[in-house]
Amino acid sequence: MESQKIISKLPYSKPFLFVDEIVQINENGVEGTYTFDENLDFYKGHFKDNPITPGVILTEVMAQIGLVCLGVFLLDNLFNKTTSIALTSTEIEFLKPVFPKEKVTVISEKIYFRFGKLKCKVKMKNGKGEEVCTGIIAGMVISK
Repeated sequence: MESQKIISKLPYSKPFLFVDEIVQINENGVEGTYTFDENLDFYKGHFKDNPITPGVILTEVMAQIGLVCLGVFLLDNLFNKTTSIALTSTEIEFLKPVFPKEKVTVISEKIYFRFGKLKCKVKMKNGKGEEVCTGIIAGMVISK
């Protein structure tokens, strides 16, 4: 399945779509990118005069690229409008701040995908190649 088809199947839209590009994807993992638009609303108050991307947003970027994109790929034609993906657990360590206009790369390695649960080891790097956060994310794939 090609990258744009995967992105089009994601259950998100702007301003909550945090996937610009899928660089590579296979049954074992995914790599994708996202650039933070300086005009995103949360930068107005996090923090005054020194905007930093909130950790919950970094986690969401990691989940969208590292878990949901991979889940769509793994399910292929079984993923449709009645399929939902629900985040079940995260364990993220934040190492460096991410600022407006920064481009990040998310690299995810599948730990397992069984009984509708996908669990991945995920890391995010900034444009300098430095890890900004890393952890484990899991979610359930539910078909109605």
